[in-house]
Amino acid sequence: MEQQLVELKRGIVDIVSEEEFIAKLKKGRPLKVKVGFDPTAPDIHLGHTVVLQKMRQFQDAGHDVICLIGDFTGMIGDPSGRSTTRPPLTRPEVLENARTYQDQVKKILDPNKTIMRFNSEWMDNMVVSEFIKLTSVQTVARILERDDFKKRFTGQHPISIHEFLYPFIQGYDSVALDADIELGGTDQIFNLLMGRDVQKAYGMEPQVVMTLPLLEGTDGIQKMSKSYNNYVGVDDEPSDMFGKVMSISDDLMWKYYELLSSLSVPEIEAMKKDVAGGNLHPMDAKMRLAYEMVERFHGMDDADAARGSFEKVFQSRSLPDDMPQVSLTMEKPWICSVLKEAGLVGGTSEAKRLVGQGAVRIDDEKVTDQEYVLPKGTYIIKVGKRRFAQVELK
Repeated sequence: MEQQLVELKRGIVDIVSEEEFIAKLKKGRPLKVKVGFDPTAPDIHLGHTVVLQKMRQFQDAGHDVICLIGDFTGMIGDPSGRSTTRPPLTRPEVLENARTYQDQVKKILDPNKTIMRFNSEWMDNMVVSEFIKLTSVQTVARILERDDFKKRFTGQHPISIHEFLYPFIQGYDSVALDADIELGGTDQIFNLLMGRDVQKAYGMEPQVVMTLPLLEGTDGIQKMSKSYNNYVGVDDEPSDMFGKVMSISDDLMWKYYELLSSLSVPEIEAMKKDVAGGNLHPMDAKMRLAYEMVERFHGMDDADAARGSFEKVFQSRSLPDDMPQVSLTMEKPWICSVLKEAGLVGGTSEAKRLVGQGAVRIDDEKVTDQEYVLPKGTYIIKVGKRRFAQVELK
């Protein structure tokens, strides 16, 4: 029980409630673990896979994982964290996006043990009287307590009636599936707790809610998102995926390990101690993480090739033997200041010009944003063809 709790609680932000969770585990039967996916876009990145990795841990512990594709709710659009109404999708658009999700789920979850369901199975057949009963579970006042709705309401931004219905339907999914546990991101807490309320209203034992953090992107600041251009796509080319993972900061690396890696908690802690004690270089630890991610989505051969390519560029003849190693303590590591302090340029004006011309590369990724601020970490910075430095930012 204790070993199972350590792994299943790993990376979890909140559990509602831990006492109920332990009580469910003590029943000695496989628990039904529900996770809903609304396929509103075809692109999947590593941030989306955080919850999939947690699902795999539940599978490995012997529980029944239900991957719920929200083909019905996907046509509404989850209002969580939104300042405007989502554009509605058609059923064909949702189903086309769902195929991408189903393909990627199989790369993390055991396909022979994964239960795939679609919430149109019960929502398409729900009669109006039953739907009215469902919406009577909560009041308008409670719905407007929700932070995103509250902001839109007080700011006099429109809220469509169908957006109010979304959490009720997600809650009813838990009734239809008789869920013991529901997983989701911290931005999903209102919807997840609604599932408990709806189950109680239908005379069922409420599900345990477990939330996972949103994963920061490669910039180490914003949540991973294609719109922020800080994402690692699961369909990225192997070498690109490897390089993007290698570009994250040393500190953020451990969060990626905790939320994405298949290594156990003791194995990760042992690696942390080796890095802190100087027995393992942070770059070597990061390469192990990058290799694991590429192998998961592309296979061992591509992972070997991606690692070999990275080592050739950064750890062999491609780098000069006398490359300077610089350690800088900077509150705000602005790219132009970093280049100047590392001795790679004569001044910030030259730095701005070279960045704008695309002559600056950080860990072999071209940087053209003259206002770019680097996360803390260790980088190989190249200016032009002949100026190199290994820069540690503290």
